[in-house]
Amino acid sequence: MKQKALFILLTVFVLSLLAIPLTAQDAVELRITWYNDGNEGEVLRDLLDRYQADNPGITVVVDTIPYADLDTTLQPQVETGNGPDMARVTDVARYKPYYLDMRPYMSDADAWEANWPSAIIDWMQKDAEDTGLYGFMTNATVTGPFINRTLFEQAGVAVPSDEKAEVSWEEWVAAATQVAEAVSSPDNTVYAVSIDRSGHRVWGPALSNGATFAQFDENGNAVTDDNGNVVYTVDSPGFRETAQMIVDWHTEGITPAEVWVGAGGSYASGRDIFVNGQLVLFMSGSWQVGAFATNIGDAFDWEAIPNPCGAGGCTGMPGGAALMAFSETEHPEEVTALMEYLSSDEILTEFASRTLFPNYDVRLSEHGVDFQTDLPAAKNSLDTFAAEIPHISAEAWVLQTAKNSFALNTGIRERLTQVITGELTLDEAIIRIQEEVDEASAAS
Repeated sequence: MKQKALFILLTVFVLSLLAIPLTAQDAVELRITWYNDGNEGEVLRDLLDRYQADNPGITVVVDTIPYADLDTTLQPQVETGNGPDMARVTDVARYKPYYLDMRPYMSDADAWEANWPSAIIDWMQKDAEDTGLYGFMTNATVTGPFINRTLFEQAGVAVPSDEKAEVSWEEWVAAATQVAEAVSSPDNTVYAVSIDRSGHRVWGPALSNGATFAQFDENGNAVTDDNGNVVYTVDSPGFRETAQMIVDWHTEGITPAEVWVGAGGSYASGRDIFVNGQLVLFMSGSWQVGAFATNIGDAFDWEAIPNPCGAGGCTGMPGGAALMAFSETEHPEEVTALMEYLSSDEILTEFASRTLFPNYDVRLSEHGVDFQTDLPAAKNSLDTFAAEIPHISAEAWVLQTAKNSFALNTGIRERLTQVITGELTLDEAIIRIQEEVDEASAAS
């Protein structure tokens, strides 16, 4: 009897030892590299916690990093096979060689694909023959300026867009300068204008001023080289005008120098200066609405304004952030299931509503999104940015989606900074940018 009992105890003990590795093996940890413009990380965490509760054994870790560090952190990771399972990126083309094709693992790939405009799917795919499905847009964005209307009122200066539909950059900056001079004091410097330290942010004003970066054939298609890269020409009167305009802002001291001069080799923004009420006109984009709703609220009257106009029209830049899956993941089925959950109609609608971000998703466009804000400034700004979408130029879409546009973006940011600091002339900067774009295209 004792021998039988001992045998049973030994059997239970051995089975319990065997159960330990099985349980550990069943547990799956997924990692997402993420950045925030506003409250997106908080909303994402809430959605992920619900997913984990419904899917025992799945743990999702979110590694949040500053946007300025996104590509410098993520790129070496994915190139060495040490990247996350998923990442939120804005330079979608940069990581095309490293994405996971989720199509084989999807419950209904065709239906999932149909939820997105073809331009978005094409943006993520490697070439015209590629049928892979690699990620989805967490949000749609449009670049454009904001103003502090309260400062205009305090200065007694009319808001230009109140008086006419199309206003040039020259007119806006002149009015903003007049406001800044009127409201500044020895204890409180107010700046007229600032633009994000980003080549992407410069593209919209440059195109509006008549810049032509891409070449187009007789059918309206962007000309590409043998490697499939868009052929860019940096030097044009519109680009020179815009670059010189930004340099002049610094020379005249009407812009906060630390945004372009003090940021080193990275993206920087004047958002905090605007939030603090020390900036009249801030050129950035729709992703700031959520942050302004939280950080400004109704402390002063702020609003988005239509993009200034010029010889090339009144265009902003399209864009947004995409959550992309990476091929080095050890759990492609689990990654795909999570991506399907996050991109489902109910969840994506909630994400858009709570973060105050529109989306390109066809379903959301059809049924609309009830954005969770009672703040008129936020609602009106979202409406303004939505109205800007039809004015986006064809070339703006090319710049946004072409695989070698990152070199143009980075080149403008870095070389324009050197012009501002006196290290290069504008002529020298244009030559350098062109060389860097050509080198990037030849290497890809």
